[in-house]
Amino acid sequence: MSFDTTVSPLFPVNGNKASATHNIYLALGSNLGDRRGHLSAALQRLREYIDIETISSVYETEPVGYLEQPRFLNMVCAGKTSLTPRALLDTVKAIENAIGRQPTFRNGPRPIDIDILFYDTLILEEEGLSIPHPRMAERAFVLTPLAEIAPEYIDPLSKRSIQELASTLSQDGVHKLAPNLRISFERDIQSGSPTVHVRLGRAGVVGVRKALLLGDEEHQQWFDATFDLYADLQASQAGVHMSRFSDALEEVLEAKAAEHWPRIELLAEAIAKSIVERQKVAQAEVHIRTHYPLQKWTPVSGRRTQEVYGLLAQAVATPQSSRRLIGVEVEGMVACPCAQDMVHSFARVRLQEEGFSEDSIEKMLSITPLATHNQRGRATLLVGTDQTLEAGELIALVESAMSSENYALLKRPDELYIVNKAHANPRFVEDVTREILRAVVDNYPTLPDDTFIWVHQRNEETIHKYDVEAEGWGTLRELRAEILHNDILAAHTTKEEWLHPPVNTSQR
Repeated sequence: MSFDTTVSPLFPVNGNKASATHNIYLALGSNLGDRRGHLSAALQRLREYIDIETISSVYETEPVGYLEQPRFLNMVCAGKTSLTPRALLDTVKAIENAIGRQPTFRNGPRPIDIDILFYDTLILEEEGLSIPHPRMAERAFVLTPLAEIAPEYIDPLSKRSIQELASTLSQDGVHKLAPNLRISFERDIQSGSPTVHVRLGRAGVVGVRKALLLGDEEHQQWFDATFDLYADLQASQAGVHMSRFSDALEEVLEAKAAEHWPRIELLAEAIAKSIVERQKVAQAEVHIRTHYPLQKWTPVSGRRTQEVYGLLAQAVATPQSSRRLIGVEVEGMVACPCAQDMVHSFARVRLQEEGFSEDSIEKMLSITPLATHNQRGRATLLVGTDQTLEAGELIALVESAMSSENYALLKRPDELYIVNKAHANPRFVEDVTREILRAVVDNYPTLPDDTFIWVHQRNEETIHKYDVEAEGWGTLRELRAEILHNDILAAHTTKEEWLHPPVNTSQR
């Protein structure tokens, strides 16, 4: 899928991490309230400014200095940042305040404490800021977790390794509590047995929004995309692990965090494969929808306008195979042929009553646009193929199947053009659907016969209190047989049949 980059919405990039080049070590501690929760919150906020690379185990330690207070949970993290030492200190203090730390006496209890231990090999002494931390060498609750993740790191002041410094201190009162901040749960409820033994075709999460960079090396564009992620659920399993959908999505996006995805359908396929692996299911399905802006010009006034379309991708994966669809959503104007034909008959009778000759009546009716009621058409076209298709070409193909395209911006000459064009090309909802199918057959003669096409057209009525819809689908082999050769087929391959490969239920 190729992209027009004349309109390029921008998404902010965290500038604090964009050029993270300074190596830093931080010590974290908490002894008030939810100690694990405070440490987790601190790490979460620190990640906005620091590329955290390593985190120590969690240690429970006796208080130092003032002993009449609860035991601490302590840990150390290492990472990279672009912040200056002073900016890092300001950031750390702001995080402490946000988590709830209040001014108190020295060594007093606190919900969170974050200390800067090292900043590269810098030795710094300023008002309120000392690097390395001046009391670090006296504190086993700092050196023990630090020695765990950086035993060979050399203290620029003493010129000794962290392991050497830690070995000089007593480990009394320092107890390794857990390898990380995660809580081990007693049981995996989702993997248990359901109360009703029956297979579900889909279970998952929907409406997940992410910013995507799509395109090729020369043309890239940011998109605000919405993801729907599903897995099938065997009859013996109570539920899917909903968090694993997000894990799969983040894993795939993170794999190309500094790059771009060339095609949205390839992204959908990669996520579906990841879900299969993470959820340990026989089949996973992914839907992606985003807005696709194109720069266009109005037909008569030539005014530049931004028109927004829908860009879609779907993919289904099993442990053995995968299939994907790419498509577009397009709005247009549709004029009703039935009402126009009735207006034509009425106009003929009225002209006859006024005494015009038949030749004059025929001439007037042939050159004058006749009234009818109009509809806003909404078309969806999906194409299942491994080949690259141009988004703009698909959009133009669908728009041409309507009575007329429509625009966000129209001056009066443009309105006249659109109305005349629509009334000169009246079409039923069925007509539009068939025109799209025929256009795909005509415009893509080199696509293989097993390519799948699915079209949905919905016309929003103006004189009825209901809307009308039509759908058409099939492989190109089937569509070509009917459209090009007038063959009669009993049925076409459905989207479900094409997109969802058979599942081997005997192994489930």
